[in-house]
Amino acid sequence: MTGPQRRTQLIGVGRGLFALRGLDGTTIEEIASAAGVSKPVIYEHFGSKEGLYTQVVECEFRILLGSINDALSAEAKPRVLVERAALALLGYIEDRTDGFRILMRDAPPSQPEGAFSSLLSQVAARVEYILADEFARRGFSAADGAMYAQMLVGMVAMTGQWWQDSRTPDKREVAAHLVNLAWNGLTGLSKEPELKTED
Repeated sequence: MTGPQRRTQLIGVGRGLFALRGLDGTTIEEIASAAGVSKPVIYEHFGSKEGLYTQVVECEFRILLGSINDALSAEAKPRVLVERAALALLGYIEDRTDGFRILMRDAPPSQPEGAFSSLLSQVAARVEYILADEFARRGFSAADGAMYAQMLVGMVAMTGQWWQDSRTPDKREVAAHLVNLAWNGLTGLSKEPELKTED
């Protein structure tokens, strides 16, 4: 194998083991054995087990963020963009389950706040921009867009976590229900919501 091929192979092997056992539960010996290499080969490419883990997380982060950014970049009405973003996340979970498990599990040393938290913050910023136009069109405060973006992204992310294990119903049906709740909820928003309970 060439150097880049070996590196790609080790990232793939690491992804599978880290998804199964986590960073702390996986040993460098297990990774080397599964890849059919000696431990020094892993050290040569990544410096440490943590270095390999960081590369796996960064690779998965780029793939998922790229997929969601692509979904949000095309010209479309806000509702369609929400549908595309939900499908992008569910499609990533379906196609790269190991990667999603890793993003949800442990934060690499390079991202102490957590890879998935960082990803959600970036996605929420994109969604906020999309919601700002819709809020302005309906006469709502643009400042509330950031809060609603967090709510919307959190709803999709939590549903994705649940769906990762259940896989039913089909991802398109899950996305349709997500958008139904989000969009129809947004349609009936009050401009000045109040709690109905007494203090």
